[in-house]
Amino acid sequence: MARFHSLVTLALAALAPAAHAAARLPAHLRDTGLVAAGTRDEIAADALPFSPQYPLWSDGAEKRRWIRLPRGTQIDARDPDHWVFPVGTRIWKEFSLGRRVETRMIERTREGWHFATYVWTEDGTDAVLAPAAGVRAGVPTSAGGRWVIPGTADCRACHEGQSNPVLGFTALQLSSDRDPGAPHARTAHAEVHVEDLLARGLLRGLPAALRTMPARIPASTADERAALGYLHANCGICHNREGPLAGLGLDLLQSLAEGPASVERTRASTLAVRALRPLGEAEVRVAPGQPAHSVLFRRMGARDPLDQMPPLGTEMPDRDALALVERWIHSLADRRTP
Repeated sequence: MARFHSLVTLALAALAPAAHAAARLPAHLRDTGLVAAGTRDEIAADALPFSPQYPLWSDGAEKRRWIRLPRGTQIDARDPDHWVFPVGTRIWKEFSLGRRVETRMIERTREGWHFATYVWTEDGTDAVLAPAAGVRAGVPTSAGGRWVIPGTADCRACHEGQSNPVLGFTALQLSSDRDPGAPHARTAHAEVHVEDLLARGLLRGLPAALRTMPARIPASTADERAALGYLHANCGICHNREGPLAGLGLDLLQSLAEGPASVERTRASTLAVRALRPLGEAEVRVAPGQPAHSVLFRRMGARDPLDQMPPLGTEMPDRDALALVERWIHSLADRRTP
């Protein structure tokens, strides 16, 4: 096992291209600030655990997340939809499939955001910086499968699809008014919410309304709230009014600043709207009462590379989310479309 560890370490170090060197990224996860000095697995005291109420689907992988701000700094929260993080902010996300397989990190520098992935050795003793191209052949999981390590370009494709590259650390995602219908959400009490960040003095400028009432999606039913939250987190990162796909006119990103108008905009861009590229018998984005005739529902379940959504980071459909979206679409049968 020690020999395997050494071979993996040497192989990844040899493959890591100049792009990582130029970014001055540490070669080992233990040197990024996530792990307490002098320990192998103890999380540093200033790395705060958090969990978005609408997590991104990653083929059933278990995930843990942490954020660390430079001492004495704050997040500018004046715009509830676009928090501004201080230079030096680091955010980590750990993926496990029976064992830890990778930990991703994003860091805000003066030059912009840097992305890195650290691959865990099979014995779990070390996590080594992956090459910027990723590991397309994958790394073994404890169940005998392989987990593909994304490249930097893959990270950017998702994180830079909107103006705020931090996807899961927002006023909506960290609301203490957790959505009980959200698929795959964690509810650990040790993880921070907006109120905790305020109490720690880590937020400044948060609108008064969000100080007195936790954020939530103002949907008309519980299933719609959960479905729109799932689409916000899993699809809205690309399908929104700000990113490179804005011209499609599909807006699944919810805005706290706009409130109910944001939900109405999502309905207007989906319900009975003809899809630009139909899929089989499905010709509109969402056909009220007819999931099988809804392109959005069909693409969520597809895994043909030409049809699947999201196009990256998943090889298996999210069955829980499909069941939720199916219920939501059925509930729209009696609603008048825009």
